[in-house]
Amino acid sequence: MSELHYVGFWARLLAALVDSVIIMAITWPILVYLFGWQALLQGGQTMLAQSVNFLLSWVLPILAILLFWVYRQATPGKMLLNARIVDANTLQKPSKSQCIIRYLGYYVSTIPLGLGLIWVGIDAKKQGWHDKLAGTLVIYTNKPE
Repeated sequence: MSELHYVGFWARLLAALVDSVIIMAITWPILVYLFGWQALLQGGQTMLAQSVNFLLSWVLPILAILLFWVYRQATPGKMLLNARIVDANTLQKPSKSQCIIRYLGYYVSTIPLGLGLIWVGIDAKKQGWHDKLAGTLVIYTNKPE
């Protein structure tokens, strides 16, 4: 790789939107099938239903994202853009701990009004705070000219 092409803010936002739509397309039909629209919209769920809802809406997406990062270096949204996550020093596959730190770093990036995410648009290497914390970059694998 002669020259690195960092993935910027808008492309990463598009990738996140694609990933969100995919997650919703998988989880919502399951939740509707199990509990019905009314229970989901009104929130009148039993403790079991709340637990299943939490697992499908929060735990499953977190696990899926981490597994995609560990084994594919990208979520489907990033794959669509020919982008991948790499270790900032070696440009190789990030470690499992880097992936976990990167995911937890999303919370750090989001809490102060999303400034850590907006940082991607400001930083020279297009790193958000979560990337800086984890020591990762998001680069194009085949950047169209």
